[in-house]
Amino acid sequence: MSLLRPSFGDELFGAGQPLDLDRYYIVSPDNLGHGDSSKPSDGLHAAFPRYDYDDMVEAQYRMLTEGLDVQGLDMIVGTSMGCMHGFVWGENHPGFARRLVPLACNVIEIAGRNRMFRQMIIDGFEQDPAYAGGDYADPADLKTGQAIYANTLVLAGSNPYRMQADAPTRQAAVDQLHSTMERFAAHPADPNDTIYQFDASRNYNPAPRLSEIRVPVLWINSADDFINPPGLGDPEAVAAAMPNARFVLVPATDQTRGHGTHTWPIFWKDDLARFLADNP
Repeated sequence: MSLLRPSFGDELFGAGQPLDLDRYYIVSPDNLGHGDSSKPSDGLHAAFPRYDYDDMVEAQYRMLTEGLDVQGLDMIVGTSMGCMHGFVWGENHPGFARRLVPLACNVIEIAGRNRMFRQMIIDGFEQDPAYAGGDYADPADLKTGQAIYANTLVLAGSNPYRMQADAPTRQAAVDQLHSTMERFAAHPADPNDTIYQFDASRNYNPAPRLSEIRVPVLWINSADDFINPPGLGDPEAVAAAMPNARFVLVPATDQTRGHGTHTWPIFWKDDLARFLADNP
């Protein structure tokens, strides 16, 4: 649904825009473990098979080739987890997509602070007394786990410049945090689904095979991304391993959205339009 928000869809899908729906057929699936696709909360709980990113991409590939009889894609645009999936697609199914546009990720193993913040969320739920081995009655009962999940995402998804502008005083910052926590509490995450989602990146590490990705690639990160900070993994140098790749770093301002800059095309759609023009 994030792709249908005005901040995204109204910038890309309209007449004359980079992904004009009169020119392109857009496939936007709920991936394995997410949305309406199969996931732990459907009934198996913690007995659901432990999937990883390779499994998720393979499920999408089979959906396209076996379910929809699609034998190739003009382009894959992926944000955050979808960004990482874009690199997996490029290596596991080379050439299936003619162009790749990964936004907001890195190509190194999920380690360091990135894995730590994911593990905080996983441990927060699994160590909550109400978790009951994954057989809890109501996600909202895991109050400690839900609080850790919400607090962690507030930091991981934030842009410090925008947060300072939005909450320039101590009281404004406290009020904003409490308001955000109330929104999270009104829609508690399913703990098992969330654990599986954040653990699915455990085997991700496309760096050793990047040279196998020979199609044109536009890789975009933002300088205010807590999860993928500038310079981590030396993306500019790593991009050179792909013969047709360009790396773009969106500067941080009090208008960019931290990790979520990937779903605000106003900051990068000109780069996308240039990429499409250069790689028709």
